[in-house]
Amino acid sequence: MALYNNSLRPFKKVIPTNDNTFTLYSTEFDECYHSTVDGALNESLNKHVIPAFNLHKEKEKITILDICFGLGYNAFSTIYYCITNNIKTKIEIISPEIDEQLVKSLKDFIYPKEFDVISHIINSISDDLYYEDEQFKISIIIGDARESLPIVTKKFDIIYQDAFSPKNNPLLWTREYFTILRKLCSDDVIITTYSSATAVRMGLYENGFLLYEYSPSGIRAGTIASLKVLDLKLIDMELKMSRNKEAKSFKDSDFI
Repeated sequence: MALYNNSLRPFKKVIPTNDNTFTLYSTEFDECYHSTVDGALNESLNKHVIPAFNLHKEKEKITILDICFGLGYNAFSTIYYCITNNIKTKIEIISPEIDEQLVKSLKDFIYPKEFDVISHIINSISDDLYYEDEQFKISIIIGDARESLPIVTKKFDIIYQDAFSPKNNPLLWTREYFTILRKLCSDDVIITTYSSATAVRMGLYENGFLLYEYSPSGIRAGTIASLKVLDLKLIDMELKMSRNKEAKSFKDSDFI
């Protein structure tokens, strides 16, 4: 799909973040994979894993869509969180990722010491794009998410919407893209994202999602989306639209 540059994809640089973990800077997207201020591990745990699992405490099995896999922090943090908190829920994670070379290199990446306990999982993903044991299953789908997601047949309980920013990767934030996600949602889906942009929230809202503010302590606020009412601070999108007549979602036609 348009807007991607294969020739720049291999060029990345290791960047330290404020929680003493490392991320990468992507030349192709002119952006780091994680917030250097919030920290790579801290961001994954507190913007995605913890809020999602707090809202799905009682499930015996959880299916997660991780957009996009990247360095795998969201997937690996999910497993780390379950192990350290003695959570026995069966977890299946499916994740599209356009950069196969990156995934194949992950066994050599400098992960935080917290991930030492799952180093065998990281190595398996790096070698085979797949891992499975009695509790955890991870599958990586190599390719453009906009092309691979429409053929996925599963329904997801959690979606980590964690693509590069709307500015640099807009096709994974449009109204039409969220229409694709909507078809993959279970009735009680939880979508987590670091973005609080009005256009992103509009795209979700126009696809029938209720939106909630989420402000974990010490890091920047994000958004939680659901098809059901949650015990969180609801964002009144009708009020926001009445106050901002220029507000609109991103559309595919804006970019291609």
